[in-house]
Amino acid sequence: MSRVTGFLVATAMLVGATGLAVFMVSQRPEPERIPPPSRIPFAITAPAQAGEGGIPVFGAGTVRPRAEIDISAEVSGKVVWVDPAFQSGGRVRSGQVLFRIDDVDYRSAVEKARANVALQRVEVLKAREEARVARKQYEQFKERQAASGAASEASPLALWQPQLEAAEAALARDAATLAETELNLARTAVKAPFSGVVRTESVDVGQFVAAGRGVARLYASDAVEVVVPLSDSDAALIPGLWDLRSGDGNREVAVHVLGDYGGRRYVWDGYVDRVEGVLDEQTRTLDLIVRVPEPYGSDAPEAGGPPLLVGKFVDVELDGVTPDAYTRIRRPALRPGNEVWVVRDGKVTIVPVTVLQRADDEVYVTGALEPGDAAIVGGLQVATEGMAVLSGAAGAP
Repeated sequence: MSRVTGFLVATAMLVGATGLAVFMVSQRPEPERIPPPSRIPFAITAPAQAGEGGIPVFGAGTVRPRAEIDISAEVSGKVVWVDPAFQSGGRVRSGQVLFRIDDVDYRSAVEKARANVALQRVEVLKAREEARVARKQYEQFKERQAASGAASEASPLALWQPQLEAAEAALARDAATLAETELNLARTAVKAPFSGVVRTESVDVGQFVAAGRGVARLYASDAVEVVVPLSDSDAALIPGLWDLRSGDGNREVAVHVLGDYGGRRYVWDGYVDRVEGVLDEQTRTLDLIVRVPEPYGSDAPEAGGPPLLVGKFVDVELDGVTPDAYTRIRRPALRPGNEVWVVRDGKVTIVPVTVLQRADDEVYVTGALEPGDAAIVGGLQVATEGMAVLSGAAGAP
């Protein structure tokens, strides 16, 4: 093949390849046209809701006894009997005998005192009779003296007045001694001063106990108290707090005490009893005293529920004051500086608010918010007044 023929073949191949390429390019599909993304930011919103009822106040504290005392004998002696319920964790009734002390010596002292009283009563009768006779003799003597023109006064001693008074005083002394010995005899039976639960005890049969020495610790079971530290802002939400007086029966401020037991939550009903009048210097809080009646009774929500045990850590909820108007918003809607960003007509409006209370996922505020306002809870980190945004509702909390 000559050089001319080779050149023509090469040229034909090049032209054919170019034509094929042009054909393939002409048959390619058109690319999908995608509009550029919007530069308007997207915000997640949740509606503000009108508040109803009292502002809730939340707290937590540890359960403590309403009253707790040391049990001790008032007389000394050997223990001869102990009630089976008188042991750690046992429950006792008011007036129940907890243990008895050997009373042989105390009974003997009572009998001696009674004998002395009986003897002294005889001495009083003798003194009265002697005084009666002396008075009668003196009256006869006085009549004879009046007839002779001479008169004199008899001395009190001659009339047996001091002797009678001394006999009566001795009788009163012996009667007081008898009352004391009878009281000591009664004290050999050590009784519970109130219904309660035995926290600790260290007494048994045969043990010698000394008067005034504690052998057990008992706390009242008719009610327990929960000490709830509150800030002054939370305390200000409790109606009539500073008018409450312990023991006056005022139970107007109801409280729900919540505690977990066995993986379940139980509720006991109580009330605000008082507030301690001292501000804690370390925490700057006030101690609110919540009282729960019958913690071992039927206040648990269902039969067989657990008691509200002393030492348990519990949550406390109560309804505070009811403002004229307030709004509830999701907690993420509250911005630094107590501001809420609201979407109105597609634009951001910054609304300053006053915070009344913070709950787990809600904040109670007052201000220029309106019920139904779309408060921004996510999607924006920075916002300015009047900034255009796209918005969508958030899911349920």
